Amino acid sequence: MIGNVHSRRMFGGHGLYHNGLFFGIIYREQLYFKTDERTRLAYIDRNMKPFQPRSDQVLKNYYEVPPDYLEDQDMLVSWAKEAIKCQKKSRKRVR
Repeated sequence: MIGNVHSRRMFGGHGLYHNGLFFGIIYREQLYFKTDERTRLAYIDRNMKPFQPRSDQVLKNYYEVPPDYLEDQDMLVSWAKEAIKCQKKSRKRVR
């Protein structure tokens, strides 16, 4: 369990937030999570693609969650927690 998650409209979809941290995107019936150098390879190894809201825009830090993980609550929560950790780390680097 990850606790309180809420969404806001963005990119023609919805951004997912946990305690004010933007960690995921729902767009055109796809779920994308924040990644970093450490976690991105797991998505790429499963042939998942980065978030691309337009043909000329790609957000390479957000990758599609494997569809079979959407039906596995434990795996989905685990990957969501990793996405939240990625966002916390990136916020620390910015400050």
